[in-house]
Amino acid sequence: MLVADLRVFLAVVAAGTLSAAGRQLDISPMQVSRRLASLEEELGVRLFHRTTRAVSLTAEGEALLPYARTMTEAEDNVMGELRPSSGSVKGLLRITAPSVFGQGIVVGLLPALLAQHPELRIDLDVSDKVVDLVGQGMDLALRVAPLADSELVARKLAPNPRVLCASPAYLQRHGQPGTLEALEQHACIMLQAVPRWPFVVDGALQYRRLPARVSTSSVDAVRSAAVQGLGIAMLAYWDVFQQIRDGALVEIALQDAQMEQLAVWAVMPTRRYVPTRVKVFLAALESALASYSQGT
Repeated sequence: MLVADLRVFLAVVAAGTLSAAGRQLDISPMQVSRRLASLEEELGVRLFHRTTRAVSLTAEGEALLPYARTMTEAEDNVMGELRPSSGSVKGLLRITAPSVFGQGIVVGLLPALLAQHPELRIDLDVSDKVVDLVGQGMDLALRVAPLADSELVARKLAPNPRVLCASPAYLQRHGQPGTLEALEQHACIMLQAVPRWPFVVDGALQYRRLPARVSTSSVDAVRSAAVQGLGIAMLAYWDVFQQIRDGALVEIALQDAQMEQLAVWAVMPTRRYVPTRVKVFLAALESALASYSQGT
C-alpha cells in the first residue's frame, strides 16, 4: 500500500470532493480518482460513496481512516528525523482542550510557536466536552479533570490542585472561612458538573454539598461570578491562577481540610508514532506551565 495513495485518501476526506482534494494536492481530479481507485482495488473494498457533488466515507473507509493517519504521520516523522537541520515542523496539529485552559493558556502559546514553525498549522477545539480522540482524528487532548479509565496514553504535565477562592470585596463583606463548618455559612458558586465539592480530610477524600447561591454549567461563568463578588468558588488552579496573581481573586486555605490534587494531562491515541508536531507543542506547553508556576 502506497503512503502517497493514503495521502490522497485523507485529502479527499478533509476536502469533501475530488476536485477540492486535487487543488489541495496540486493534481488533477482525474489523478485523484485514479489514486483512489488503485487504493480500493488493492484493499478490495469501496472507500467512498460518490455523487456528482460530494463524497462520503463507507464503513470500510471509516475503518481505514485512523490507520491512514498513523501511516502518513509515521512517514512525516521519519522524514523529519532525517532532516533535522530544517528546525521546523510541518502539518496540521489537531488539539482539544477545556475552554478556560484552552483560551487562557494554549492560545497564548500559538504566536511564538507558529512564528518558530511557519509550516505548522493548528486546529484547536475549545470545549468542556470530552472528545473522542480517535473518532475525531485528534492528535492530542489536554485534560484538567480526573481521568477516566481508557486505553489512551496519558502523560502528566503539571499539578492542577483544586482551589477555593473569592474576591477581596466578598471576603471584606463576609469574612474568610477557616474551616469546613465555617465554609457552610457562605454563599458558594457551583459548577453544575461538580455539585458536591471534594475535600481531603485526615487523608481521605470526602464530598460536601454546600449552599449554592449561583450555579452554572460554565467554568468561565463560575470564575466571573467569583470575581464579581457573588460568593466562593472551587476551581482548578490553572483556571484561576491569573486572577489570583492579579489580585482579582484570593485563595482560601482551610485549617481542617486540604484541596483535591489534580493535574494537567496530555492524552494521546497511542504512544507509537507520536508526531514531531505533538512533541514540539508539548515541550512549549510544559515550559510555559513551569514558567507560570514560578511566577516568571
